[in-house]
Amino acid sequence: MLLIYDDERASGGVREGEVVELCGGLVERLEASGRYVSAGVLQPTHTATTLRLRDGQRLVTDGPFAETREQLAGFLMVRAETLDEALAIAAEHPLAAIGSVEVRPVYGVPDFEE
Repeated sequence: MLLIYDDERASGGVREGEVVELCGGLVERLEASGRYVSAGVLQPTHTATTLRLRDGQRLVTDGPFAETREQLAGFLMVRAETLDEALAIAAEHPLAAIGSVEVRPVYGVPDFEE
């Protein structure tokens, strides 16, 4: 899983159409190589709602879980055999140049295994 982070204050927030345009065919290249699984662009953090359950009580708050310099802007699920392969794909994402891309393995999920 590639978790894409962006500083909403600096960039004004990522918009879905802009990300698709910025990616310059990345998803198409991944699809052609059989490495694409799924992707999504998240709406800005001011649209988020966070839920916590503590001692049986439901606490709902507006906004993200934590205040950070970079906010989770989207995700790209890919098939990669090695960390190096996943990092090479992450390096192709245009937001890696202005934000960051976290590469994190996903526990075995039958739908994603070939």
